[in-house]
Amino acid sequence: MEIGIDSFATAIAPPGSGVDIQPNHLMGNLLEQIELADQVGIDVFGVGEHHRKEFLDSAPAVILAAAAARTQRIRLSSAVTVLSAADPVRVFEEFATLDLLSNGRAEIVAGRGSSIEAFPLFGFDLEEYDALYAEKLELLLKVRAETYVKWSGKYRPPLTGQGVFPRPLQNPLPIWVGVGGTPESFIRAGTLGLPLMVAIIGGEPRRFRPLIDHYREAGARAGHAPETLKVGMHALGFVGDTTRQAAEDYFPGYMHTFNKIGRERGWPPVTRAQFDALRGPEGALLIGDAETVAEKILHMNETLGGLSRLTFQMTVATLPQAKMLHATELLGTKVTPLIQKELAFVSPRKKM
Repeated sequence: MEIGIDSFATAIAPPGSGVDIQPNHLMGNLLEQIELADQVGIDVFGVGEHHRKEFLDSAPAVILAAAAARTQRIRLSSAVTVLSAADPVRVFEEFATLDLLSNGRAEIVAGRGSSIEAFPLFGFDLEEYDALYAEKLELLLKVRAETYVKWSGKYRPPLTGQGVFPRPLQNPLPIWVGVGGTPESFIRAGTLGLPLMVAIIGGEPRRFRPLIDHYREAGARAGHAPETLKVGMHALGFVGDTTRQAAEDYFPGYMHTFNKIGRERGWPPVTRAQFDALRGPEGALLIGDAETVAEKILHMNETLGGLSRLTFQMTVATLPQAKMLHATELLGTKVTPLIQKELAFVSPRKKM
C-alpha cells in the first residue's frame, strides 16, 4: 500500500489561532512540506483544485511543477483535477509537462469536483455536471492514447488530427478516477479499467464496500485484470506524538472550516462529540499517534477489500508549520513502516 498526503493549499484558520495565512508564506510552507515528504519516504503528494479564497490550489500543476524541482522520488498528483470544468487537452499538456519536469512522477486524479465554483467561473452549466465529465474523461483518455487525435463531442470543438504535445515520459500517464458516493461513477471507472480514488471524509468507510465491489465487478465484466483495478482512499487525518494531542491540534480548524462551508451547503454545525465518534474504530477520520493511525489504516484496508493507496488530507484548516512538518515526518517514518511490516510489502519506490 502506498501512503500519501493531499493538500488543498488551505488559507483558512480559526479566529485567534495566530497562524500565518499570507498566501506567499503558505506556498513556501507547502513546498517545504512536499520536500520533507519526499525525504521521509512518503509515496505520493497530491494537490487539489478549488477556485475560492480559502484555498490557493487553483493551478495545481504549477504548484506540483515547483515541487518537482525540489524532490527526487515522490509521485506528484492532482487531488482532484475538476475535469468537468476543464479542457482535457490542456490538462493533459500540463501534466505531461509535469511528467517531464519530474522525470516520470506525474499522475492525474480526474474527478467531477465536490466544489461547484469552477462551473460558473469557466462558463459551464452545473445541470450538465455528469455529461460534461463523461465526455471529457473520454477525450482525456483519447489524448493519452493517441498523439494525433480525431474526436468530436458536444462540449468542445472537434479535433481533426491535431497533435497534442508534449508527450509524457510515462506511457501511459497514470490517470485515476476520483469518486464520491455515486454508484455510476464507480461502475464507469471499473468499465474503463482505471484505478479508483475514493474520497471518504465522513461517516463509516465500510458503507463504501458495496460500491467498491461494483467497481471491481464492472472491471471484471469488461475484461480487465484484477491487478489493474486499484483502489485508493482519500481521508482526513493527522498524526501526533499522542492521540490526544493530534485530536486537540486538528479539531479547532476542522470545526471552523466545516462549519463555514456547512453554512453554505446547509450542513448542521460540527460538534466535538461527532468528531470524536469519527475518530473511533469505524469512523472515517485518521487522527492519532502512529500506532493508532496505522492500526486504523489496516482495518480500513481489510474492510474495503484491499487498498493500493491511502492519502491523508491534513490541511482542512491551516495549522502551524512546525506541526505540519512533524505530522509529515511521523507519517513517513512511523506510520508507513508499521503498515509495510504488517502487509509484508515494500513499495517499488522504497527499493530504489
